[in-house]
Amino acid sequence: MELDSEQVVKRIEELRKDYSCSQATLMGICEVGGMPTEELALLAKGFSGGIGGTFSEGTCGAVTGAVMALGFLGADEKQIISASKKLFNEFKDKYESVTCGYISKDGDDKSPCVEVCLFAGEKVCEYLKE
Repeated sequence: MELDSEQVVKRIEELRKDYSCSQATLMGICEVGGMPTEELALLAKGFSGGIGGTFSEGTCGAVTGAVMALGFLGADEKQIISASKKLFNEFKDKYESVTCGYISKDGDDKSPCVEVCLFAGEKVCEYLKE
């Protein structure tokens, strides 16, 4: 499946104003991919704040949202697993961690949140083209 990364980025930016990182990332990617988003917002809700607000122990919602989107939109299990691992590694290389608390200073500084969501969204678009 091929997604327009510019549309994904625009939609994630819009959604991030009202939704958490996991929700905005999942919804933005899947909406551009043609999926309805109301149920997706509910699915991703528990991943907010590094999974249930655990921050320093939980994975960044941009990563979890992107991995869920890969599961919905990926071609097959092998592609989904490979792309998920690649996303994890590239995200960690760029941001030094995949932990929400590290990135957001335990939720006290959410200024990097939009950027990490956009990065994850663009990577999913890239991986789905492969």
